[in-house]
Amino acid sequence: MAHEEIRQAYQMLGQEATAYDGMITCSTLFGRTICKLVWDMNKADNDRYLQLALAGIREDFAGKLLEVPVGTGVLTMPVYQKLANADVTCLDYSTEMMATAQKRAEKFGLRQVRFVQGDVGGLPFENGSFDVVLSLNGFHAFPDKGAAYRETFRVLKPGGIFCGCFYIRGETRRTDWFIRHFYEPKGFFTPPFETAESLKKQLENFYANVTLDTVKSMACFCCRKGESRK
Repeated sequence: MAHEEIRQAYQMLGQEATAYDGMITCSTLFGRTICKLVWDMNKADNDRYLQLALAGIREDFAGKLLEVPVGTGVLTMPVYQKLANADVTCLDYSTEMMATAQKRAEKFGLRQVRFVQGDVGGLPFENGSFDVVLSLNGFHAFPDKGAAYRETFRVLKPGGIFCGCFYIRGETRRTDWFIRHFYEPKGFFTPPFETAESLKKQLENFYANVTLDTVKSMACFCCRKGESRK
């Protein structure tokens, strides 16, 4: 699917941030319904996969962090509120989604957070710019996943952490059906999709240490870049 089609799909989500945020956090009646129907998850499952996805960020983190994509910021702005000494860059392809995240950052008074519109397939940063790269619910939407893996690795410092989560196929048949018949046609998700096995191999091609957990159809990962790799 072309970048413009994806942008239009996520523009709609940016305009309907309340419904989208409720779904992502499993915190509203609509959100809980979608979580159960599509993902076979309850609130505890949802909270668990997000906790695993964010496990690579220390509570006292004070380095440089890149989040890609930031989406509406509903998952991470509360986290950044606790990281007052960090230097956070949030990037998204969708200006509409990012505008919602910016409003959240302003609401929380997050002066250490800046926003950049851009494409994960060609990140506008120098090699080894960040101590942590965080990607929540992004890779299943990226049209060029190979470029996304290479670019997130490139901008990470040796010894840095790559962590996050995204959809993988082959874990929950119900979810796979909804992805194929609804999420793909609407442009929210873009194939091909990883399995747990293929994702672990993919990450091990880049990173020295890889931890991978699954919660239903969500893969949660935390990887460390080898000190000797450029």
